[in-house]
Amino acid sequence: MARILSIETATPVCSLALSDGINVLGIRETSEKNSHSQVVTVFVDELLRECGLQPGDLDAVAVSRGPGSYTGLRIGVSTTKGLCYALDKPLIAVDTLEAMAYGMARMAEQNTALPLLFAPVIDARRMEVYTAIFDAQGKNVREIQAEIIDAGSFAAFRDQHIICLAGDGAGKCRQVLIHPNIHYLDQFSVSARYMAPLAYERFRKGLFEDTAYFEPYYLKDFVAGVPKVKGLREE
Repeated sequence: MARILSIETATPVCSLALSDGINVLGIRETSEKNSHSQVVTVFVDELLRECGLQPGDLDAVAVSRGPGSYTGLRIGVSTTKGLCYALDKPLIAVDTLEAMAYGMARMAEQNTALPLLFAPVIDARRMEVYTAIFDAQGKNVREIQAEIIDAGSFAAFRDQHIICLAGDGAGKCRQVLIHPNIHYLDQFSVSARYMAPLAYERFRKGLFEDTAYFEPYYLKDFVAGVPKVKGLREE
């Protein structure tokens, strides 16, 4: 087996999981806003203590690579790189949407004759989401993209499939995307527990990243907002 620490910070949920093979030994997570930088290293220490392990007992550290929150991804990747450098352990990258789809597939009930597809949706700006489509076996059937959600979204798939949506972008989808074959998994929450089996599979295959050069997958360039200054009037 392999002891792997998985770090998920790509969304408003900060979640860490410690696993041995595909078996999750412990979880720490919070959805408290803007808390990632304050809690991520605390969670690392708590998980190791809870499971009776030392940092050197880890075989690898896995990180959710994106797409997602620019700041969240930077925090997760910098923490992971620091651990990998300090412990001389390999770095594993897991696609954020793939891990979400893995968890969604294990939560959804097959109570229809139509095959299920899973479309995790991560909130981007305005009516845009980061999304992809996966089948029940985890195969990617539509590549990751930034999509502006409207009434015609997923039209190529929804007549012959049940499309399950979940993630922090699902709320904006509900506003405009109403179709009998679109189902929302309201009980789903992003979690590092869904990274664990994917990280272990990559560990078995020796699919490691170059720690020095690895960067998150942002999908889109970061655009900082311009702060408003009181007392100034737009001309």
